[in-house]
Amino acid sequence: MTLDLAVKGQKIEVITIPDENIRAQAIRLGIYEGAKLVCSEKLPAGPVILQNRMQEIAIGRNLAKKIAIKTI
Repeated sequence: MTLDLAVKGQKIEVITIPDENIRAQAIRLGIYEGAKLVCSEKLPAGPVILQNRMQEIAIGRNLAKKIAIKTI
């Protein structure tokens, strides 16, 4: 399953982030392989908004299609 298929309110765990450059940037925002996050919002044809503790991060839909996740 990929991040773009997450449902609002769903708890997820990041499995893989394939691109090295994106992975390095995501780590700075607290998104890494094994991170447990919550999908706090999903805008129609827009970004997926993730909540990591008290921080919210918007991930563009095209990038979200590349990030593998699983539900927890």
